[in-house]
Amino acid sequence: MGQLFTRAGLVERRKDWKAAGETVVFTNGCYDLLHPGHVRLLESARSLGGVLILALNADESVARLKGPSRPLIPQADRAALAASLAAVDAVVFFEEDTPRELIAAVLPDVLVKGADWSHFIAGREEVEAAGGLVRALPLEPGYSSTNIEKDILARTP
Repeated sequence: MGQLFTRAGLVERRKDWKAAGETVVFTNGCYDLLHPGHVRLLESARSLGGVLILALNADESVARLKGPSRPLIPQADRAALAASLAAVDAVVFFEEDTPRELIAAVLPDVLVKGADWSHFIAGREEVEAAGGLVRALPLEPGYSSTNIEKDILARTP
């Protein structure tokens, strides 16, 4: 089961993982309405290293990105769900619209995003400058939190 970290705590723990020779993988997102597409992406990301960090947009960040009706699930619950996944070792929140500052502080060995973000992967420059790898992984077709929300609302009489 993954652990919830503060930003400072994660940066400190990253030092331990580095000293132990662990390959640290980092990914991020809102993860509002966890679905099989999320789980498969996280499993694929985890397969690229020994430790997977999932940075979650804090509630205010989700609302700015997705609109005032989001998040559907509060950040504490999203973190608990994410941390319960076997693929996830660490969960951390970020308040900004992108995790660039957090990525620069952690400097993972591998930075992962879904292929839908291949045009802009926040933190790419920092990770590559430090010798790390950046990967855009394919998404599981047919899954989208936004589409799930729309489908649920359309069913309501």
